[in-house]
Amino acid sequence: MKLPLPHCSLLLLALLLLEGCYSKQSDQRPNIVLIMADDMGYSDLGSYGSEIQTPNLDRLAEEGMRMTQFYNTAKCTETRATLLTGLYFQQTDNLLQPDNNVTLAEVLKENGYQTLMSGKWHLGNWEEEIGTPNQRGFDHYFGFLGGAINFFTGLDYGTGRNYMRLDQEEYKVPDDFYSTDNFTSHALTQVSEAAQQDQPFFLYLAYNAPHYPLQAPEENIQKYRGRYQIGWDSLRQQRLQKMHDLGIIKEQWQLSPRDTLAPAWESLSEHEQQEEQALMEVYAGMVDRLDQQIGRLLHHLDSLGIADNTLIMFLSDNGGCPFDANRTPDIAPGPAQSRRTYDTEWAQASNTPFRKYKQWIHEGGIATPMIIRWPGQIAPNSITDQPGQILDMMPTLVEIASATYPKKYDGYEVLPMEGVSLLPIWQGNTLERERPLFWEYRGSRALRDGNWKLVGERGGAWELYNLANDRSEMNNLIDQEPDRAAQMIKTYDAQAKRVGARTTEEAIAMPLNQQDRYLYEDEKGSASGEE
Repeated sequence: MKLPLPHCSLLLLALLLLEGCYSKQSDQRPNIVLIMADDMGYSDLGSYGSEIQTPNLDRLAEEGMRMTQFYNTAKCTETRATLLTGLYFQQTDNLLQPDNNVTLAEVLKENGYQTLMSGKWHLGNWEEEIGTPNQRGFDHYFGFLGGAINFFTGLDYGTGRNYMRLDQEEYKVPDDFYSTDNFTSHALTQVSEAAQQDQPFFLYLAYNAPHYPLQAPEENIQKYRGRYQIGWDSLRQQRLQKMHDLGIIKEQWQLSPRDTLAPAWESLSEHEQQEEQALMEVYAGMVDRLDQQIGRLLHHLDSLGIADNTLIMFLSDNGGCPFDANRTPDIAPGPAQSRRTYDTEWAQASNTPFRKYKQWIHEGGIATPMIIRWPGQIAPNSITDQPGQILDMMPTLVEIASATYPKKYDGYEVLPMEGVSLLPIWQGNTLERERPLFWEYRGSRALRDGNWKLVGERGGAWELYNLANDRSEMNNLIDQEPDRAAQMIKTYDAQAKRVGARTTEEAIAMPLNQQDRYLYEDEKGSASGEE
């Protein structure tokens, strides 16, 4: 005999049904939500040292874990390829080579997950629409196939073409479009529909914020008017202190010196300072708006009653962007007409306390905030300094989803996963790695073995740092540790040859000039904005 429900339970059920919020999922494996920001630096969240208001991401940090030594690949496309395949991007040619890899979406879909995506794709050949999300395992897709977008019009930043898609169809943006908001709105719709099905879902929510151009609603910019009159030098010191207080970085790690291309704030005229402040005000508004939209998603998961069975992860695809693309000097940053960036000076503040930026494999290029919340599985308000790499996401999520990674897919032999599962770290244990961490992008390169990091920039010689004492990479120990360096170089070259990356000889032979360092230039030498 069925017992009557208490009146409060009946009322709650009625409200849930009325709102269309009642989840019907019977498969109790966790839902998985992976959120990626674009060109956001290591210290740009409140929970990682920032003055920018990010209460929703800070809430995730309080309710979950912060990884202080998590790494991307230093570049937009390459991070996405590595994330989705669990392979080095060189092995997949950024998903242009479909005959040796399988995506997270394809693996999870084959193992009973619904697969959803909203946001920036930037993989395959988006102009010819080869290797699009729907073709690579996502049941539903809304977003932008290219790399850089006008936030208000949805058109490609460089070409002016429309790469917005709703599944396979071209999407005409409405007049009130703002990409950060609309990516979220479609993700909420996808989640609502998925919650009514038996299976769990995987949502990949890839924002283009705060990637240039600097464009944000005025209400968000106003919150930060005057906030940055202290300048980048003082801001870096302010963030450094907060990071120490939060336990994000160690006291002995120094603040890297101001970049040689960045003037002292006090050397600027009052007019120059006002112009520079405006750039960071808009950037902060973009990060603020991003956090607000993530708040919408968190509220939605709560309203559906599925938050406790949903794993959420947040990270950035590379460090702060130093490109000097002031192509609209007469237009203030913020509106749809703006094509401004925030340049080297503020990018270094975003990457506090580290050296270098997007495209470099020094810490400023590859270190990202990494927040993980999984109620009942990950201890709240926990911090770990064990290193992890975006390469590890495939084996981690395969394990969490109780999935099977295939040896063959679509008739092709699939390369084995290169990373390791991070689940031991997330559950409070120690992870032992068999292989060092490895990176290479356009000649910038690194190998990390324990606390030792071998790193070199394009066209430059190797450097060696002990990250336990010197994560800011200030004290090069290459001459003091010649045997260690030689062995690490040998290991690097063997790995580079195995995965198709540039060897030491090839990387050092690549020229480095000012344009490569600080002005945006893609592989073809054009300024298309597809960065």
